[in-house]
Amino acid sequence: MARGPLAGAAGPGKFSKRTDGLSFQSPEYGAGVEQSTFKAGAAMAKTPDVRGTPASEVRAAAAQNPITPLYAPSQRPDEPVTSGVDIGPGPGSEALGMGPAPEDDTNFRATIKAYMPVLTYIAGLPNTSPETRRVIRQLRDNL
Repeated sequence: MARGPLAGAAGPGKFSKRTDGLSFQSPEYGAGVEQSTFKAGAAMAKTPDVRGTPASEVRAAAAQNPITPLYAPSQRPDEPVTSGVDIGPGPGSEALGMGPAPEDDTNFRATIKAYMPVLTYIAGLPNTSPETRRVIRQLRDNL
């Protein structure tokens, strides 16, 4: 049986019709006035501005900080290629300031100890991976 375009699901433009139940329709007389009063009393959420950076600003930033071409001469000719690596000349990985935490870090141990009940619970869940269980076991054994 054929039906008109407004009888079916929502369509584009002027044929759109809400089908998700968000339009307010109440069988009680005056309920729309009450609902409008509630909406007026509360601040409605606003969508934050999510526009990207204008192209003109991107071009201006690129002009101030040009990208070094791949085959350009080195900008640090006196620095060894192995700087930041634990082999070869130059400073090792300690120069990066990202080394492992000291073994006697009491704050770290106290934090792990405080989280251990939650970690133990996570380790007991059926969907927890074996790798996660192994890490939690190592943390527990090294406290």
